[in-house]
Amino acid sequence: MNVMVPSRAAFGLAATLFVASLASVAKAEDASPWQHDAHSAVRLLAGSRSGGVLLGGIAIQLQDGWKTYWRTPGDSGVPPRFDFTKSDNVEAVTVLWPAPMKFDDGAGGFSLGYKKQVVLPLRIVAKNNDKPVTLRLHISYAVCEKICIPVEASSDLTFSSVASTEDGNLAAALDSVPKPANIGDPTPVTIRDVRREGAKGVLVDVGAPEAKDVSLFVEGPTPDWALPIPKLVENSPPGVKRFAFDLEGLPPGAKPDGAALKLTLVGGERAYEFNVNLD
Repeated sequence: MNVMVPSRAAFGLAATLFVASLASVAKAEDASPWQHDAHSAVRLLAGSRSGGVLLGGIAIQLQDGWKTYWRTPGDSGVPPRFDFTKSDNVEAVTVLWPAPMKFDDGAGGFSLGYKKQVVLPLRIVAKNNDKPVTLRLHISYAVCEKICIPVEASSDLTFSSVASTEDGNLAAALDSVPKPANIGDPTPVTIRDVRREGAKGVLVDVGAPEAKDVSLFVEGPTPDWALPIPKLVENSPPGVKRFAFDLEGLPPGAKPDGAALKLTLVGGERAYEFNVNLD
C-alpha cells in the first residue's frame, strides 16, 4: 500500500530529521566511542573550544568490584601511562588527577586509585589556534579485583568550536582535582606542620574537624621514589590528626635532605596539594 505525504508535511519531517541528525552528530563529537575490555571501558571527552588551551578528559568506567590506579599506586599496583604523540595540532597535554581513594590491596597493604568511574581532566595546548585539534590517545592501565589485568586502548577525538555537552562533566572532574595550598592556609582541612623525626621519620600535623575522615598521601620529587602511605598516629594532640611515614623507597643514591615532596590531603569532598622541602 502506498502512502502519500503532503509536500509541506514531507518538508517539515525532513527538516526535523535533518536537525535531529545534526544534533546527534554534534553530541557524538563531544565524546569518542567507548573502547571496552572485559572489565572496563575508556573514551575521550572534549570540552568547548575557546582559545589555544582546551579542556578535555579521559573517562574510565569500571565494573563493580574492580579498580584502577592513581599516578602513585601505593603499596602495589600499576599507574596509567598515556601517549598523545600521534595527535594533530597539539603542542602539549597535561593530565590532571582527581583525588584518589585508599583501598586494601589484598596483600596486607593499601593501594591508591579509583573505583566505578573517573574522569581525568586534560589541559591541551594547541599549536595553531585556527586549525582543528585532533587528540589521539594510547593508554596503558591496569584493572584489578583480586588479580591485576593489563589493558591497552586507543581512542581519538576532534575538538570542534561549538559548545560541548560534556562541559558539565569536565567541570565536575576539575573540581575533584586537589587544589594548590600552603602550610597553614585556613582551608577546611590543612597541613599545619611538617618535620623530621630522627634519621628517617617524618611527622605531618593536619588540622581538621574531629569527625572528618582524612587521608594523606606523599610523593617524592620524581616518579621513581616509592614512599610509603602515611599512617595516622593514635593519640594525636587535641585538634590535630598526626600522620607519620618513613623515608623509605628512595631510588639508589637519592638523599632525603632538601628533597621536594608533594603531599595530597583529602578530607571529605575537599582535597589539597602541598609542596614542601624536607629540612
